[in-house]
Amino acid sequence: MSPRSTQEQTKIIIHCLFEDLKNWDELTEPDGFQEDSFDPALIAEKLRKLGDDYEEQVIQPLMKEIQKAAADKVQTTFVKSVEQLCEQWLTETAEVAPERLLLKASIMLGLYAKRNCPDLSTVVQDTMATFINARVAPWVSQQGGWGQVPLG
Repeated sequence: MSPRSTQEQTKIIIHCLFEDLKNWDELTEPDGFQEDSFDPALIAEKLRKLGDDYEEQVIQPLMKEIQKAAADKVQTTFVKSVEQLCEQWLTETAEVAPERLLLKASIMLGLYAKRNCPDLSTVVQDTMATFINARVAPWVSQQGGWGQVPLG
């Protein structure tokens, strides 16, 4: 069987991130397929640490806007908030790949939403996977897949 696509891997990683899965075996693998180089729980943990590097004071104003949005507007508000956060960071850290900033902002906002808006957790999780697949997955593929992305 061929390896999972970056988009499929992204959804699994986001699932691990939201479910706080500590190891790959906790995931159900209906076809028994497992990639040796792909550990979504490890990647999710690295992403969690990446998101934790920033203070919540930066996130809170953006999350207030997301909380006010109806579930059908979460995606638009989430994308807008990630882009605003990245614009701020780009002026401070121009040497970092823009995709990495998008990833940091997405993870940070998603985890904050998980903690503070549990009723939106499923919508935010789906929105994160869609956003990351649309905006970051091509870069992840260029890096050689999720196992090769510099997250530390």
